[in-house]
Amino acid sequence: MQQPTGELDTFLVDLNGILRGKRSPLSSASKLLREGLKMPRSALGVDCWGDDVVENGLVFETGDSDGICLPVTTEPTPIPWLSGDHFQLQTMMHNPNGSPFMADPRQILAAVCQRYQKHGLTPVVASELEFYLLAESELEKGIPLASQRAFDWPDVYSLDCIDEKRALLAEIRHCCTVQNIPADAMISELGTGQFEINLNHVPDALQAADHAVLFKRLVKGVARKHRHHATFMPKPFGERSGNGLHLHCSVLDKDGNNIFDNGTAQGSGQLAQAVAGLLDAMADSMLIFAPSLNAYRRLLPGTHAAVSANWGYENRTVSVRIPDSPHAARRIEHRVSGADANPYLVIAVVLAAALRGIEQQMTPPPASSGDGYQQDNMGTPLPTQWASAIETMANSKLIEALLGKEFVRVFCAMKRQENLKFAQQVSHAEYETYL
Repeated sequence: MQQPTGELDTFLVDLNGILRGKRSPLSSASKLLREGLKMPRSALGVDCWGDDVVENGLVFETGDSDGICLPVTTEPTPIPWLSGDHFQLQTMMHNPNGSPFMADPRQILAAVCQRYQKHGLTPVVASELEFYLLAESELEKGIPLASQRAFDWPDVYSLDCIDEKRALLAEIRHCCTVQNIPADAMISELGTGQFEINLNHVPDALQAADHAVLFKRLVKGVARKHRHHATFMPKPFGERSGNGLHLHCSVLDKDGNNIFDNGTAQGSGQLAQAVAGLLDAMADSMLIFAPSLNAYRRLLPGTHAAVSANWGYENRTVSVRIPDSPHAARRIEHRVSGADANPYLVIAVVLAAALRGIEQQMTPPPASSGDGYQQDNMGTPLPTQWASAIETMANSKLIEALLGKEFVRVFCAMKRQENLKFAQQVSHAEYETYL
């Protein structure tokens, strides 16, 4: 029998949302589907440059031992933007004894979903991802030059901007269809060259996170093919709009009814309880929503990015928005995360915090009306500095309870190492100012 030709990328998603794995002959697919792939468990906790984080307890203390990466799908998925027969197979990490490895972000989300199942509840989740497309010719001039224009020209919702990148954006949509990623509306956002593509909601939080992660790989791959660079960096240009990851979620009961809907525009008591849970956990969760140095450059008042734990109806200046929608689609929009945040962790902590609010029947503060950045409408201030967010989570018993002690230890050790590396870099602006 002739062996299949081509290549297969077998990967898992680390805590930074970066895909890490191996490329094998496609002929090995049946074995990988059956037996999985061995990789060091420490690979999930490396920093964003792929360097070991010794302080996370996964390297020398364990002998840098392997875990078992088992596939999450029954067959490989084609990668249409690469030439030749090329496929990918996603996995998640287990300990050698077969138990879930709870520093794997997908395992963390799976555990949160199990809590909903025990209540007979099903989260319905969708994400909106913003990104910039930069032509290689722009990058050759240097990234600062790419943002220098005579006028600030956001051109929000411009169809001309979509037409300008029509071939690239059309291939993104085609590849989404091939990979069963439910891409919906496509818009030109607030920055020149910035776009947002909405992913349709699905009643499976793990699948929704898979869609977001695979979508980011797809966009970057298609952009390279078209001699562009796609970036989900939260704030690529200081004076222009940042890239966000907005999350929409509702919850169905065992009969398929939306528990946030009570036939009114205000929504049910459980909607209010979920909002209260989100606001209560928001400051402690900030390192998940803004995991990088650059992410905090996005968090400024008056920029449509959240700086405090507040909420409101049909209000884009708050961190938790209740969109105007048909009653059956009553939902929460969580607007805090930057586009570089790990979708598994964002969805996990949002769902876990909302469920805690429902379980404890928490009560939210009054909804903000009007400008959510004004003092009267602001809630609890959120950490707006990376180091502060790291230490807030490191000392948070709440996040340990929601996502697990192992996650908090590994994630915070990784972020401390990244922060230290950046602290050792002297910027060009500092030389220009102080030398």
